[in-house]
Amino acid sequence: MTTQPFKVSIALFGATGDLSRRKLLPSIFHLFQEGSLKDDFALIAVGRRDITDDDFREVARKAISENDKLETLEGLELFLEHVHYVKLSITESDTYSSLKDKFEDIEGTLDTGGNRLFYLAMPPQYFTDITDNLRISGITETEGSKKLIIEKPFGKDYDSAYKLNEEISKSFKEHEIYRIDHYLGKEMVQNIEVIRFSNSLFEPLWNNHYVSNVQITSSESLGVLDRAEYYERSGAVRDMFQNHMLQVVSLLGMEPPVSLNSNDIREEKIKVLKSLRKVEEQDIRKYFVRGQYDEGVADGEYVRSYREEENVSENSNTPTFIAARLFIDNFRWAGVPFYVRTGKRMKNKETKIVVEFREVPMNLYYQNESDDLLAKNLLVIRIQPNESITLHLNVKDYAGEQDTKEIKMSYSVDPTDLSRTVDAYENLIYDCLSGDATNFTHYEELMNAWSFVDPVNAVWESELASFPNYRSGSNGPVKSSLLLSKDGFKWWDV
Repeated sequence: MTTQPFKVSIALFGATGDLSRRKLLPSIFHLFQEGSLKDDFALIAVGRRDITDDDFREVARKAISENDKLETLEGLELFLEHVHYVKLSITESDTYSSLKDKFEDIEGTLDTGGNRLFYLAMPPQYFTDITDNLRISGITETEGSKKLIIEKPFGKDYDSAYKLNEEISKSFKEHEIYRIDHYLGKEMVQNIEVIRFSNSLFEPLWNNHYVSNVQITSSESLGVLDRAEYYERSGAVRDMFQNHMLQVVSLLGMEPPVSLNSNDIREEKIKVLKSLRKVEEQDIRKYFVRGQYDEGVADGEYVRSYREEENVSENSNTPTFIAARLFIDNFRWAGVPFYVRTGKRMKNKETKIVVEFREVPMNLYYQNESDDLLAKNLLVIRIQPNESITLHLNVKDYAGEQDTKEIKMSYSVDPTDLSRTVDAYENLIYDCLSGDATNFTHYEELMNAWSFVDPVNAVWESELASFPNYRSGSNGPVKSSLLLSKDGFKWWDV
């Protein structure tokens, strides 16, 4: 990251919320520690509570001090001098005068260049109120730049996302809107492009001639915890599949961009989302599997079923698991299935990509039916935990004349090689300050994802499922394995 500090005032809405305390405040502080934010920087915490600057500074001090990723708290007191608090009512435009006054006071003291960043760490039902009132109060009128970061979910379907964007666009232009997807801030997700486009070993093989299937897994051993009210409205499809998972699919499936410019990369990702094979209503069951966790043992402890969680309906039809069999109908990927699964209360907490390559045309080492088949060639990209890249190959087994054995060539991120693993949110805030929108979701990406997902939600929400259908601590519903087995494949446990 650059040592040239950004000149900016950041207004953080929802500053006392869980996301701000766990992720955003520590990330902004570390950018300050690293020199990306320095003298001409201010953080304005925005909230409903009737507290003072000093009161909020204590909130920030506690949140930052409790963050286990920070190696040192050096510079914390100096950072807190740049922190301010403003009380306002989100839905009442006349209360925004206090925020406008604070911006003007800061810009009269610090050389921020009038650059303003608005981070909405808030539920989406408040997005339009905030952006409208920022415009009405004149806060978006500035001599510098103005940028808006918003958290998912961005709408609940195509129509609501369209309407929401129409409202926000009254106050911010598309190039000023940064729709954050923290998955895109993860180092190993960003590494996908580097692995593909900087290695002649892989890119010539990255097509239907050499790849038999691609698998993407994002599983959690935890349940919904205290997010049940939100989860009842979203489920696994809206919470994970429509955004995180389809973003990874687009990175794996995209054509090489003309350049690393954010517009060029987004253009190729959009092409992938447009090429996803649309599934007719009668075929949903052939391509998608939904699930909901039952009681069981997860992380060594007995846990209750989803329907027994607090704030969950006893007859809930909300899926906590989705598996999908996707096809990208273009020249590169025709006929290659992309299998995607994500769920809660599963056996392991992990996010990984497995690219399975086709077998050699003729196996010279398979002499008769008693011989073992060659092990599959796999490329495994592990995003979390323990970021790593592993290539599975066959070599001669010195114990036999013509026998083979599987070896694994692996690279893993060694914590001792890094002073600190940068948090995804820190990466993305830095990118936004830099004006780099590569790892943020463009409006067209968003709408193409909703267009693909909406028919699935429509069918599932109109039909009652036989829930629960997988034990906590398992790998999900049995039917999710059948998605692959009918094609002659299996989920790789690697």
